[in-house]
Amino acid sequence: MKKTLIATLLMATCACFTVHAQDASNSDNSGSSSSSSANNGANNGGWTGSGEFGYASATGNTRSQNVNAKLGLNQENEQWKNNFFLDVLRTKVQEKVATPAGNTVDEFETTANRYDGGASVGYKLDPRSYIVGAARYDHDDFGANLWQGVVSLGYGYIALKDARNELSFEIGPGYKEYRPAALPILIDGATINQDQPVEHELVARGLINYKFRLTANTSFEDTFLTEAGSKNTYIQNDAGLAVSMTKKLALKVGFQVRHNSDVLPGIKRTDTLTTTNLVYNF
Repeated sequence: MKKTLIATLLMATCACFTVHAQDASNSDNSGSSSSSSANNGANNGGWTGSGEFGYASATGNTRSQNVNAKLGLNQENEQWKNNFFLDVLRTKVQEKVATPAGNTVDEFETTANRYDGGASVGYKLDPRSYIVGAARYDHDDFGANLWQGVVSLGYGYIALKDARNELSFEIGPGYKEYRPAALPILIDGATINQDQPVEHELVARGLINYKFRLTANTSFEDTFLTEAGSKNTYIQNDAGLAVSMTKKLALKVGFQVRHNSDVLPGIKRTDTLTTTNLVYNF
């Protein structure tokens, strides 16, 4: 199933870029003589993108390394509303570890290792409503679920869009598979991580995305995602405040909440992540 979900993501992304190429080709052949900014918008087919990167390192009495990176691509024109994203998080912390001989040594231990990606392809029925197919895959070595993947088909609606605000909704049924985190058990005095069986269920997927431009160089965005099933309901909310330094570069503070309604004993339902990243817009 994981291979199927990943393949679906790749197919959705390829479809998006195929549309991009077709739109660019049609624009080049139209021979229109509009302004240069309008030509640029037509040539890229409505695509915009951004990459984020954050790194923190501590040395001295304690040592740690933290890396997080994000890539996002969006397309919106008269016919399509598409999205692609990829996120990576990795953290290492130096800890004192006792050796069998009774000595203590310093070793780096990985405390966070997560990556997730997804894509959605929306076909507009009119300027506000669209049909959307979406897929998402998430792998987290330290989360409530080792991995989870979902594919869905639904309906989207752009409720508000002006110079400062944009608000859209998506809702529809989907299919989800996930493997809960390994459960530690004690066997002959040794702790062993026992793999859990893969779970699968039908879910209702909902997405709310809101963008607000506070000033000419400051913007706020909040994205709320839910995948509600009979066995587990997953909720994720991403909020970010970005301040532009130039047309291409910005600083962004982000706060993410991830929640699973059903987890194994000893595992917390909610994870949070706060980031401060450098953003490059293209």
